[in-house]
Amino acid sequence: MRLLRQIENFNILIGKAISFLIWIGIVVLCWEVVARYVFGAPTIWAHGYTQRIFGAYFVLVGAYTLIRRNHVRVDLLLNTRSPRFTAFLDLINCIFLIIWGSVLIWEGFWLFEDAWRFNELDDSVLRHPMWPIKLSLFVGAVLITVQGVIEAIRALVLLVNPNADTQSAAEAQRSEIL
Repeated sequence: MRLLRQIENFNILIGKAISFLIWIGIVVLCWEVVARYVFGAPTIWAHGYTQRIFGAYFVLVGAYTLIRRNHVRVDLLLNTRSPRFTAFLDLINCIFLIIWGSVLIWEGFWLFEDAWRFNELDDSVLRHPMWPIKLSLFVGAVLITVQGVIEAIRALVLLVNPNADTQSAAEAQRSEIL
């Protein structure tokens, strides 16, 4: 469990660091609005940059969101059942997440590799390289898939022993603060 906690702590660190991308995106969007409506001079770059910033943000923060249990869940089904049944449903969800993540890792790697090898450029007037955003897809898929494996292990432990202590790193940090 120590290795799993270390991986979770790494995902928490990445999630918190990546969360600052949202502020960069907001600044770029605000700049675009001011440039367009106040100065009458819209930018040619803001739309493309905000797409890439928010795209990287959403894919890289996925594992952190999973740790914090902030993904959409049907609590009506989960909170009214036994701990074993909840663990069973979590395990099923994790299996689908791991399958989806594995495919995304495979495809993301080849998308990144092609963009890097062929120096793929975006189709905007600025012609920026596409490999950084495709790398973020690959890295984000790896992070959330690894976190999915951790969650599957946690669900398996709870399926066998519903009273086991399987507190996530985020829950441990929250309980230390309180």
